[in-house]
Amino acid sequence: MPRHENAFVECDGRFYALGGRGVKPIEEYDPKTNTWTVLADAPMEFHHFQAIAFQGEIYVIGALTGDYPHEKPIPNFLIFNPKTRAWREGPAIPAERLRGSAGVFTRGDKIYMVCGIIDGHWEGHVRWFDAYDTKTGKWSVLPDAPRPRDHFQAALMGNRLYLAGGRTSHAAIGKVLDLTIGEIDRFDFRTNQWSTLAQELPTPRGGTASIAKAPFLLVMNGESTLQEPAHAEVEVLNTRTGAWSRLPDLQKGRHGTGAVYWKGKLYVAAGSANRGGGPELNDMECLDW
Repeated sequence: MPRHENAFVECDGRFYALGGRGVKPIEEYDPKTNTWTVLADAPMEFHHFQAIAFQGEIYVIGALTGDYPHEKPIPNFLIFNPKTRAWREGPAIPAERLRGSAGVFTRGDKIYMVCGIIDGHWEGHVRWFDAYDTKTGKWSVLPDAPRPRDHFQAALMGNRLYLAGGRTSHAAIGKVLDLTIGEIDRFDFRTNQWSTLAQELPTPRGGTASIAKAPFLLVMNGESTLQEPAHAEVEVLNTRTGAWSRLPDLQKGRHGTGAVYWKGKLYVAAGSANRGGGPELNDMECLDW
């Protein structure tokens, strides 16, 4: 199904496209058979989120719902079980830390949410960094990121978290796509400290997807004021040497979707072909990497 501002995530060897503008079903791709299956309807509209796979299930955290420009953060986790094809409501996010379009990732038994925006595309950018302990059911507040950002993805590489791409969406001042972020921020779990890399993203843009494959940080997809078509650049930072390189451009630029790295191949599906809200895509591309 065509969709954008959705997620695309791997769980137990299968890929899932879910969410996006409107109420869209969850679809499963089996790379062994090269087939798609519609698994279940969505319980509500959810978009602008980075889905994660955790203990055989798919988690939607830090998502938005509703219409532009005042989309509202969803106050709790939404959890999908691919085996039972059932949704359930998960833990609540603390009301004072609620936001959407955030970076989300897992490390051990904890789920982390970083940065995001409180009021859709209007304003309310935050630098917040939070952890949810799935064993105790408790939230904890971690050191703020060096700068706010939304429309990006978080990527964990070993003991280090990388935040690259994104922007501060600010419709309140008429700058929704303009305020892109070139700086790459890194959090080291060993020292509990943030730093900013000397190397900036060569093509700053929002609506990006990130993949960590040590020692490489890959940033792809996106939208900006530089061009009407969505970005097709696939840029790779060697975190050991600090050198940037390029993989082949996407056959079709897109933004507002995720990417999957699985068994030596990079996959991307769906998204918007132009900056803004369309046209929505339903194709998938794959690259040996």
